[in-house]
Amino acid sequence: MPDDLDMPPVDALVEAQRLLDEDRPFHAHEVLEAAWKAAPEAERELWRGLAQVAVGITHMRRGNERGAMALLSRAADRIEPYSENPPHRIDVHGIVEGARALAERPEDAPVKLRLTAP
Repeated sequence: MPDDLDMPPVDALVEAQRLLDEDRPFHAHEVLEAAWKAAPEAERELWRGLAQVAVGITHMRRGNERGAMALLSRAADRIEPYSENPPHRIDVHGIVEGARALAERPEDAPVKLRLTAP
């Protein structure tokens, strides 16, 4: 991923979802991190949380269960406040639920996350 990745939020979600579906969560993290850095102030914590979910999954895949559990829990806490009015059709409820489930029961991995509502 280029350091200067710049894409609209909807495109970032599509690309990050593609990467998650291909079991490339670290690359999805890079896309979401770029969106986080470019996001308006009101959305920054949401995008930061999404990036943390992808990093948490990366840690899980690499055997760092403790680190993954901590990141996924923090990410869910960071994303949850956006549940009232999620921007860009982001499935806040589903992501929070999936991140918490994975943090609480890592033995159930992998968890398929959908970033946007159907």
